[in-house]
Amino acid sequence: MNILISGVHGFIGSNLTNSLSLGKTIYGLDIIFPTKDGIVKTYSWKNLENKTLPEVDVIIHLAGKAHDTKNQSEAQSYFDINTELTKRIYDYFLSSSTKKFIFFSSVKAVADKVEGAFLTEEVVPNPKGPYGKSKVLAEKYILENWPAPNSNKSVFILRPCMIHGPDNKGNLNLLYKVVSKSIPWPLGAFDNRRSFTSIDNLCFVIDRLISEKCRPGIYNIADDEPLSTNELIEVICKTMGRKVQIWYLPQKLMNGIARIGGLLHLPLNQDRLRKLTENYVVSNAKIKEALKIKRMPVSAKEGLRRTIKAFQK
Repeated sequence: MNILISGVHGFIGSNLTNSLSLGKTIYGLDIIFPTKDGIVKTYSWKNLENKTLPEVDVIIHLAGKAHDTKNQSEAQSYFDINTELTKRIYDYFLSSSTKKFIFFSSVKAVADKVEGAFLTEEVVPNPKGPYGKSKVLAEKYILENWPAPNSNKSVFILRPCMIHGPDNKGNLNLLYKVVSKSIPWPLGAFDNRRSFTSIDNLCFVIDRLISEKCRPGIYNIADDEPLSTNELIEVICKTMGRKVQIWYLPQKLMNGIARIGGLLHLPLNQDRLRKLTENYVVSNAKIKEALKIKRMPVSAKEGLRRTIKAFQK
């Protein structure tokens, strides 16, 4: 089986290459071209324009502009990359002999905040920021140009929640650095629950979508169990062999500190406090039904332990 992965040298692409390389021929499509075990050759986007890419069975489109948590990126850059780049590679897929197309969107293409108990694929997308809006526009283009039933092509739009694993440089890595410095977690009084996606579960899903016949469509990707931030801190501390330090300071006090932080441009402001303490639970029932499994292979806590151990190395 021949596979083309755009953004192959990024965090997800690197882990996916390590997971899928056995028995599969993997080509890359990227803006950098380092040699890497498991990748036969990395092509440029000019090769896509010139249609000089090798024939493949599957295209996995990972390349995109990640969500800038510091809000320093220009809004248009999200649309130039996340929307327009997706259109280009999807058009190539439609005109090629490739049978499967897997697009990595995001739960942020649907909602910045989950209304109700959990987020499902049936929720009507209403993203707020440019990252989510650029992703949902890419989804819309794919849906408007869905392959005909007799075309023998299958398309999968995946919406993972926060992905973590080796070489991840997101918010979990920042939280790990805070805990590693023995700084107590001051937000213990906030009882929130969030869904995560371990890279092992993500690679498992991709492998099954590639290898088996599954119903095309839109799928959320998440671990089975949502965790509170307090549970997350506990997992990090115990994995590192450190004492769990959680302060249960009054919520009113922390809200007041966050308001002052916003005025003084401190790290803890109202927006960041909201993101750290809000609920964001994602349902993975649809993808498990499609894959005919009852549970993901790795539990949420075990996936986090593996990530923290990778950070330690």
